[in-house]
Amino acid sequence: MPGPREITTNRLTLRPPVAGDRSLWVRLHRDPALYEHTPWAMPTSDDEASRGFDDCLTRWTEGGFDYGVVEEASARAGIGVGGLRRRDLEGEDVLNLYYRLEHDAHGRGLGREAARGWVAHALEWLPDLPVVARARGVDEASVRAAVAAGLEPAGTVVEGPADQGPSTLLRAPRFTAHDWFDEETRERVVDLWMAVNDSGGAVGFLPGAPRADVTQTLAVHEEGMADGTTTAVLLRWPDSRVVAAGFWVADRNPLLGHTRTAYRVMTDPGLRGRNLGRLLMAAMHRVARDQGVEVAVLDVRSGLGTTRFYEVCGYVEVGRVPGVIRVAPGDDRDSVIMARRLDGRPMVADDRA
Repeated sequence: MPGPREITTNRLTLRPPVAGDRSLWVRLHRDPALYEHTPWAMPTSDDEASRGFDDCLTRWTEGGFDYGVVEEASARAGIGVGGLRRRDLEGEDVLNLYYRLEHDAHGRGLGREAARGWVAHALEWLPDLPVVARARGVDEASVRAAVAAGLEPAGTVVEGPADQGPSTLLRAPRFTAHDWFDEETRERVVDLWMAVNDSGGAVGFLPGAPRADVTQTLAVHEEGMADGTTTAVLLRWPDSRVVAAGFWVADRNPLLGHTRTAYRVMTDPGLRGRNLGRLLMAAMHRVARDQGVEVAVLDVRSGLGTTRFYEVCGYVEVGRVPGVIRVAPGDDRDSVIMARRLDGRPMVADDRA
């Protein structure tokens, strides 16, 4: 199914451009103050900037995505442009992350918010290509926004005049789907699981659980991977380190063959605030949808604040078992069942009893 053309975040609407956005596009791309760190990249005339807008419209028509308009949802007014564009970067086919916001929008975290939404959208819906961003080293705000969106510095790239030096190249994690693990990957998944567990994550154990116990439980998932009922989805950093992982498990009941249940959704606790949870769920949804899954289900422990995270990812609470999880004497938690449709239909209960 085609992906959504419009993205909403807490404060923003990120949408395709329309003809009426030309003046916004030209104004932003002809303002020298917005090219403080890359003056050579600014269009030399309004006509050149306008042709860039025409190219953008063409890419939307032909490919279904490109840079779009950033609107502040409270006003439904355009405050910037940006998004992801397919391009060649030194011989590599990539999705380039870019944004340019009006002066009044700076300093409010809106670029960061938009970037987080765009990168998650890319992992779930856009061509499976590396998501990259480029920023001048002196442009610390752009680097911070890219890092908060889930990208990691991964070297430099030369652009612009030679005497200006290279720009920082940042890359988003890539996802991989697995029906088996080699030894190195298995150990990296256990490392991640141990770190998440010891930080208090709800991943099946209490903090301090022995590595052997975690490894044994992973082996159960691997048995499911071998018999085709389980798929592991991993996010890997540019250096191949596993920074997030989750498992889709199919029910053996044929009546539930169109569903999957998520287990052990984990992100590196040392990288909290880096958008990895959103990126992992986006990748998991993509993998499940590619397998023909229509309904995704997961079980959340109450008291950790994770229900709000899954709501942002499109899930709704569909059931709850009060006090069924005993974390410690006197500390009982609810098991919260959440679900999301992956086929574009709304999650509405069938009223037939």
